[in-house]
Amino acid sequence: MGSLGKFKPYFAAIFLQVGLAGMDILSKAALNHGMSNYALVVYRHAIATIVIVPFAAIIEKKVRPKMTMSIFIKIMLLGLLEPVIDQNLYYVGMKYTTATFAAAMYNILPAITFLMAWIFRLEKVKFRSIRSHAKVIGTLATVAGAMVMTLMKGPVLELLWTKSSINNHEAASKNGTDFHHTVKGGLMIAAGCFSYACFVILQAVTLKTYPAELSLTAWICLMGTLEGTVAALVMEKGNAAIWALKWDTKLLTAAYSGVVCSGLAYYIQGVVMNDRGPVFVTAFSPLCMVIVAVMSSFILGEQMFLGRVIGAIIIILGLYFVLWGKSKEYKSQLPLMEQQVEASKLDNATNSENGSFDHQAIMIDTVGRENSQEKRDSNVV
Repeated sequence: MGSLGKFKPYFAAIFLQVGLAGMDILSKAALNHGMSNYALVVYRHAIATIVIVPFAAIIEKKVRPKMTMSIFIKIMLLGLLEPVIDQNLYYVGMKYTTATFAAAMYNILPAITFLMAWIFRLEKVKFRSIRSHAKVIGTLATVAGAMVMTLMKGPVLELLWTKSSINNHEAASKNGTDFHHTVKGGLMIAAGCFSYACFVILQAVTLKTYPAELSLTAWICLMGTLEGTVAALVMEKGNAAIWALKWDTKLLTAAYSGVVCSGLAYYIQGVVMNDRGPVFVTAFSPLCMVIVAVMSSFILGEQMFLGRVIGAIIIILGLYFVLWGKSKEYKSQLPLMEQQVEASKLDNATNSENGSFDHQAIMIDTVGRENSQEKRDSNVV
């Protein structure tokens, strides 16, 4: 059980990326069918709120801290940074590019999170340590790989199941707008990555004063719903048609994204973050790109380019460097944590022994005083 517990953060982080990969595929399909990204964000978090609130109300009833103005302001920012800003920028960027490209560009997230965690002292960097060198090199590699995937296309890899859509892609390339859309979408996704990195750091800070992961998830989803509705009304200029839903891909995308990618994802992210830190959570994002690339190639018929494959390889190598450095760092911290636990137990035992000795001394002193008082009383008589 103890050895299995060591792998729980890894299993949780992998499950998180598998869930996000499914969202990328469904979201791209829904957006291709004309669904508004602003409406998708609102429905996604409304469904997540409905699902998470009952669990948070029951499970964390006794452990939920008191809400303060400072915590509420942080929750409002959390609801704005990821549900509204990041997701809308991500969806719009996906419209201009592909699901594979959007997932690949998101691999700069570990680098941005690492830098911000370092600035806010949530991540330690020792320049003379090999572990720190691995984390820095791996972080830079993820950025380099993302840039290669953005700027370097190369020839199309003719796969058996994507040959039918090659002509369509070549027609789009001849218009001269393909590269322009790629750069524009890439910039939007990069801005969304920065917003998400801010969200992760702020979530880690908020959990220190509001250590109730389910309740915090419910609050984030609720604020994301309210703030996303305002953004949708402003950006879509009161277009009522965007809110129409049927029993199709749009509804499935909203339900799946809400339950898995907002409700469960925020909660799992908070739990893992408390154990391993924000950098560990975001370091697994390249795995999502690999899953999306395979799934979108089969399901959506998206093209694979040599430049993106090279960039993906660089990104994955960077991921291994970061995870290696983090694992070595975590193992080095375990003896110190064990020493602190043992010291705490020793202090408690010493205090209890001192307390018993003090209690015995007080009893002896009390009995002695009573005997002395009785002798004085007998002498007086």
